[in-house]
Amino acid sequence: MTTPETGPAPRAGGPQAPAAAPAGGTRSRRGEPRTYDFRRPTKLSREHVRVMQIAQESFARQATTILTTFLRTGARMELRSIEQFSYDDYVHTLPDPIFITTFTLEPLAGKGMIAYPLDIAMAIVDHMLGGSGAAAQPARPMTAMETTITTHLLERLLHEFAASFAGITQLQPAMTGFEYNPQLAQAASGSDTVMVANFAMAVGSREGEATLVLPFSSFAQSLNNAASPQLSESALRKRKKAAEALAARLNLVPVDVSVRFAPLSVSSADLLSLAVGDVLLLRHPRDSPLEVTTNDVTFAYAIASNHRRRLAASIVPTPHAAVKDTA
Repeated sequence: MTTPETGPAPRAGGPQAPAAAPAGGTRSRRGEPRTYDFRRPTKLSREHVRVMQIAQESFARQATTILTTFLRTGARMELRSIEQFSYDDYVHTLPDPIFITTFTLEPLAGKGMIAYPLDIAMAIVDHMLGGSGAAAQPARPMTAMETTITTHLLERLLHEFAASFAGITQLQPAMTGFEYNPQLAQAASGSDTVMVANFAMAVGSREGEATLVLPFSSFAQSLNNAASPQLSESALRKRKKAAEALAARLNLVPVDVSVRFAPLSVSSADLLSLAVGDVLLLRHPRDSPLEVTTNDVTFAYAIASNHRRRLAASIVPTPHAAVKDTA
C-alpha cells in the first residue's frame, strides 16, 4: 500500500526518482538496509513531508473545484507524493515539450514552478473556449490569446495555493511567465534542493502527471516552525534517544589509521624499474614527525616509538609548519 507521503512508482512522463533516496524515505521491512547518498543528504524530513502533505492536499482539492468550475467538465487533481530532488535532477525527468509556469513567492526568496503535459494545457484552453477537448491538441507554444486565457485560470490556482499554505507561511505568488522547454525554465540553480509535489491530473478523458516545485531553502524555517508544535513529548523523547544512540554508535565505528612518511612522487619509469636492493630517497626530514592519517586526511603527527616490545607511534604536537599550511 502506498501513501501520499511516500508515493507510488512514478508514471510515464512524470519525474523518475534519482539515485538518492526520496525525501521522507520509502517504507521497507524492518531491518532492511536502504541506500543513502551522502553527496545529496536528505533535507526534507518526515515532519516536513507531513506538513507539506496537508497543504498540498488542500491545494489539490481546491484545484479540482476550480478546474471543474472553469472547464465545465470532469477534472481531478490528486496528490501522489512529495519528494526531494536537486533542481537539475528534477528538470532532466521532464519531457520536452511540456507546459511550465513559474511564479515568485513574495515575501520569500526564490521561485516556484507548476508543470503538466502540454496536451492537457491545450485541452484546458479548448474547454474554456467551449470545445470538447477531445480532439488532438497541437504540440506548440500558446498563442497570445491562449496565453491570456490560461493566465486567468492559473492566477486563480495560485490564489488557492497561497491560501492552502497559509498555515505554513504567508505568500503572495505572482506569475513570471510560461515555458515549454524544461531546460529554459530557470526556476532555480541546478544544485538547489527543491520539494516536488506529484499530482495525478485529469481533464475530461485526458490524464497525466502535474508537479508543483518549491525551493526548500525558502521554506525551511517555516516548515521547521510548522512541524515542531506537532511533535508530542513522546516523539521528542524518541528523537532525543535516537540521537544519543546514533552518537554512541558512531564512536564505536572502526576506521583505518596509518602512520606514514611524507608522500613521495615517483615517475612511472622509475617505479617500474625498481629492483631488490635499490634505495628510494624519501626526502622526509629526519627531525620531522610522521603523519597520522585516515582516508588520506592527516589529523595528527607522531614519532616512532615502542610499547611492550611492539613498534608504536607516540603522538606529538602539530609542527608549526603544518599549522601554517592549514591556516
